[in-house]
Amino acid sequence: MVNVDRAQAMAYRVAALGLAERSSARPADLPVLDLGVQEYTPGSAQVALTARTSADPADDRLITVWAARGAPHLHRRADLAALVKQLWPISDADAAARIKSGQIPEGMKLGVEAFRVTAEAFREVVHEPMPRGEVSTQVSKRVPRALTYDCRSCQARHIAGNVWQHSGLPGGVEVQSRGRDAMLGPIPDAPPLPTENEGIDELILTYLRFLGPAGPLEVGKYLGSSTAEMKSVWPTDRLTEVTVEGRKAWLPTDAVKALKSASPTPGARFVPPMDQLLQARDRDVLVPDRAHQKEIWRTLGNPGALLLDGEITGVWRAKMSARKRVDLTITTFGAIPASRRKQIEKEAAEVARAREVPEATLTFD
Repeated sequence: MVNVDRAQAMAYRVAALGLAERSSARPADLPVLDLGVQEYTPGSAQVALTARTSADPADDRLITVWAARGAPHLHRRADLAALVKQLWPISDADAAARIKSGQIPEGMKLGVEAFRVTAEAFREVVHEPMPRGEVSTQVSKRVPRALTYDCRSCQARHIAGNVWQHSGLPGGVEVQSRGRDAMLGPIPDAPPLPTENEGIDELILTYLRFLGPAGPLEVGKYLGSSTAEMKSVWPTDRLTEVTVEGRKAWLPTDAVKALKSASPTPGARFVPPMDQLLQARDRDVLVPDRAHQKEIWRTLGNPGALLLDGEITGVWRAKMSARKRVDLTITTFGAIPASRRKQIEKEAAEVARAREVPEATLTFD
């Protein structure tokens, strides 16, 4: 039995996710794109990329789609045909768990059918770039009433957000922009609508390769599914059981050697909110202090995390100053020597590069 402590598991994840050493590879060539890069706030995906590579964060081989949990992610265009099958529900129970919402209690009972009819509606509606609101109106008219709810603010009946976004990728929809003027468009040469899940084992292995050692509970939460559903497809024959601080977990067998040899790497990184590092569901491995966890993972408006020598040592927020600079406010979890602050100040230039401004200023709270 392989047994590691929290620090070694953390070091493994930091290295696997490409945060230990900055690469020179173009974004689509980064290993983390196997899992995708979530866009949480405008520019956050670009910050995630510049934390990992010195290359230009723009890469036309990438596309933004609603992927894991229905959240917008950057993925390789070349991966979409496999990804859409991997993310398709494995059962009616899995589908119900993913679209669970108090807004559509009857709609959840439709299971996989809810995904199918919504995806088909997307394909009927989106043939060119369209405002998100207009797409929502047209899709809502085409799905069973059980998947919609009465919206008081706009006096209309809308499709519930969970089933809407979970069905976007199989519906052949690209997220072209977000915010007030959000636009959706058809994915060029979109893969066909799946008829069943194919490759869930590969998706589980991908999660564990980056965010392991972990178990069905963590994978289920990451996908918005349940522990029971993940246990039913758990690829035991390709995994090795390990323990982290005595807790049972699993890792792809071919990654065990890297786990055993993992050690913290000196350096600083500005990790954006909802970076894949922060997506691990066993938060005690990432940040042991519960009070610090509450500062990182909030109900609304998550900050970014400051990674120093492979450990999360604080949080940060950014504010743009016209198009001249980005102002970063850092709240640390403990005292940081002046020499290390200089290293952090140097790394802040990568945030400025991601946000396409000449400089970054730092304020330490």
